[in-house]
Amino acid sequence: MAQCEARCGTAEQEAQLKAVIEASRETPGCLMHILQEAQSIYGYLPMQVQKTIAEGLGISLSEVYGVVTFYSQFSLKPKGKYRISVCLGTACYVKGADKILEEIEKELEIKPGECTPDGLFSLDSCRCVGACGLAPVLMVNDEVFGKLSPDKVKYILDGYREDENK
Repeated sequence: MAQCEARCGTAEQEAQLKAVIEASRETPGCLMHILQEAQSIYGYLPMQVQKTIAEGLGISLSEVYGVVTFYSQFSLKPKGKYRISVCLGTACYVKGADKILEEIEKELEIKPGECTPDGLFSLDSCRCVGACGLAPVLMVNDEVFGKLSPDKVKYILDGYREDENK
């Protein structure tokens, strides 16, 4: 999805967001829930979505933005259909996770925090996925790939590319 200007997303997404705000606005501490729902609807939290939430709750945009930027679960940038996360925790790093990350960057021509121009892949790193025995590890959405080496990266990515061409 392209970056938002005055309006973001589709009319359907906007209606969904407004319904979530309306249903939740009277619940104390509802901001986190609404942000999670908004990210589920849009895939990320662009400024226009944050403005809509602030206006709908009668709070400042800076309060919404502060929460969005404090918690790592929220994203200000679009994510790809396939969200790649490379574990850089101690066990993975010691076993070469930095080389896995470098290979993905080279293969996709993006850096962590970015999305490929076609919207297919986005790349991030994390500290631990809880699969230390499989180090080094990466996740694509909820699928875990372990005991990796840089030469396996292209094979994994090609599998997702092939799924798109079916």
